[in-house]
Amino acid sequence: MSKRKPLVVVTRRLPDAVETRMRELFDVRLNSEDAPMATDALAAAVREADVLVPTVTDEVDSGLIAQAGPNLRLIANFGNGVDHIDVAAALERGITVTNTPGVLTEDTADMTMALILAVARRVTEGARIIPDDEWTTGWSPTWMLGRRITGKRLGIVGMGRIGQALAKRARAFGLQIHYHNRRRVPAAIEGALDATYWESLDQMLARVDIVSVNCPHTPATYHLLSARRLKLLKPEAIVVNTARGEVIDENALARLIEGGDVSAAGLDVFEQEPAVSPRLVKLARQGKVVLLPHMGSATYESRTDMGEKVIINIKTFMDGHRPPDRILPSML
Repeated sequence: MSKRKPLVVVTRRLPDAVETRMRELFDVRLNSEDAPMATDALAAAVREADVLVPTVTDEVDSGLIAQAGPNLRLIANFGNGVDHIDVAAALERGITVTNTPGVLTEDTADMTMALILAVARRVTEGARIIPDDEWTTGWSPTWMLGRRITGKRLGIVGMGRIGQALAKRARAFGLQIHYHNRRRVPAAIEGALDATYWESLDQMLARVDIVSVNCPHTPATYHLLSARRLKLLKPEAIVVNTARGEVIDENALARLIEGGDVSAAGLDVFEQEPAVSPRLVKLARQGKVVLLPHMGSATYESRTDMGEKVIINIKTFMDGHRPPDRILPSML
């Protein structure tokens, strides 16, 4: 008798190649609408499924996990961050949690560098001028002036895979690399990146020209860039965030930009996604902020690689082995 395939519930549309392979391997239930599942649909999924495959748009909190049926043994997250999953509650119920680390590093670092350039050189403002038929006077020596990034100091908050990949790119643009991290990186990495370590985040923020947030959202990093810390920045400083919106106090950032105490920002993530602060939207219309709709890992290659990691984690777990990307409490 053939072995029963595990019931895998996927909460969002995934790349076709990933969904096709999942159909071959599992008894998979896909979301053809590509919209976040309603709370009651998620509750029904955890009651029935052997494996849940959520994304960042799904709130897998302790209340939802409490409704899990006896068959749910694995939450195989499609994404690197797991701040939307109550990992401790899952582990208490004997449910393993996995993620997809590493595969979105290069693409997110690319997008972070793109945001730095877009903000400093006013790229999105300039891109609107010709389509809006506003280029009537032609070239001018004093029009659309931005900021040179070569020679400036970049402060990276979170020197993990993405932070290090960003540092490599930034060095090619002539930026000086500074970083703050929970732990100092090995000397070999620090030397290769010619990076200056700051144990004190406050001291680093007061000295850099560009700040890039590249750390995960955890209870310890919620509003890590608080109103007090944002006030430490130079008036000409730029803030870029491609990590998680909750790491920055958005209201404080908007207020400081409005008052001219911080120059500008480039944000790919927001505290209340998909809702975005009206103050930030207004600043974007004024050309002081560049806003992107969470596009950091949005490449065909990255999303396909993420799906393949999910499949490997599920297959390994269902074959009775430890999945390669298991999340442990010590990692949070």
